[in-house]
Order: sequence, then C-alpha cells, then structure tokens
Amino acid sequence: MKKIASCFLALLLTLSLASCGGGKTKAPDMEPEVSQMKAICELAVMDCYYHNVAKFKEEDAEGFLFWQKDKQFWIEYSGVVTLGVDVSQVTVEVKDTQVTITLPAAKVLSCKVDSSSLTEDSFIVADGSASINAEDEVAAFDAAQTKLQETAAGDTVLLANAQQRAQSLLEDYVINVGNLVGKEYTIRWIYLDENGDKTGETVTSQPESDEASEVEADSSGE
Repeated sequence: MKKIASCFLALLLTLSLASCGGGKTKAPDMEPEVSQMKAICELAVMDCYYHNVAKFKEEDAEGFLFWQKDKQFWIEYSGVVTLGVDVSQVTVEVKDTQVTITLPAAKVLSCKVDSSSLTEDSFIVADGSASINAEDEVAAFDAAQTKLQETAAGDTVLLANAQQRAQSLLEDYVINVGNLVGKEYTIRWIYLDENGDKTGETVTSQPESDEASEVEADSSGE
C-alpha cells in the first residue's frame, strides 16, 4: 500500500509540473492543491475484513397455543468494510509557507457482506427451533449487514488508524511539493468530528522532508 501511495503521489506531482507553462516546469508557481489532496484521501481508504456471527430469533414462530415454537438460529458470515474520510469535507488554505488542512474524522464509507461466504453450513439452527425458510435467510442477511456496519462504526481504533493514514499521505504530499519548490511548509491541522463540526483540537507541525533526514543522518555518522 505504501508503494502504491508513493507512486500515486509522484504521478500527481508529475501531472502538476506538466500542466505548468505548456510542459515547461515552473516549480516556484506550485503549491499544495485541494483537488490533489481529495484524490489522495480517496486512495487512503482502509479495507477491513470481518468474520462475524449474527443471531436471529422470532418468538412463537410456529404452532399454536401451548405448542408454539420459537425460531432461533445463527448466521456465520464474512464481510469487508471500507473506512476513510469524507473527501468533500477536506479543505486546504495556503499562505506562503503555512498550509492549513481541515481533516474530517474517518467513517464507514461502504459495508458489504460477502454473499459467497454464505453456505448451508453458515446457518446454525438451535435445537428445538421452528424450521427456517428462504425469507428467514434474507432477513438474517440484512441483520448481518446491519451488525457489520455497527461493528465497524464502533471500532474507534480502526477509525483513528484510517484518519491517520489519510493525514500521513497528505503530509507526504505537502513535503514533496515543498521539495520541488524549495520551501519548508508548516502544516496546521484542523480536525472535524463525525458530525462535521470542529473538535477544537488544532495541531501545528513542520514535517521533515526525507532529504533533510538523510543529511542529518549523514552528519551524525561522521
């Protein structure tokens, strides 16, 4: 994933250079662009794979009076959830060497139960349960989809990792632009919560370019 991201960043910068002056590089005119940052955020999504069990129960589903039976079974399934940030909420403002980036909280972008993971063995019927039919299987599939969504949306660790991935790639992009134009950018991060409101937390950082790191490493080794 890191190699893919690096190649994508390099491609974005190449296209930016080609668009300046009809093929002539005008690096000093370049600066971080919100359109490219949105594209980077679309690349920075995380696909998370789950294997869960969902419970389905319907009381008095079969029989009558004192001979009624509950319907109860479990469905074992696999699914994939895509986590990332809403690119429509990503904004950037550049003033000289300060770049202010508004970054929303990560959320569930898509959620899908893998239908191929469902077989006859996926349905575990409780002893004494009423019989299940095709409609029950459809209802169980919908319940599994809902449970998968809720599980992923409640995983704060994975959501934080997804936001951090987007932030790291954006930071790399700003560094690469700075290297091309000969500037050391300072990044001011403004974070949004899951409702799109500012969290009140603002972080300012001055990312260190790879070139600067190599020079420092060489100097320390002498």
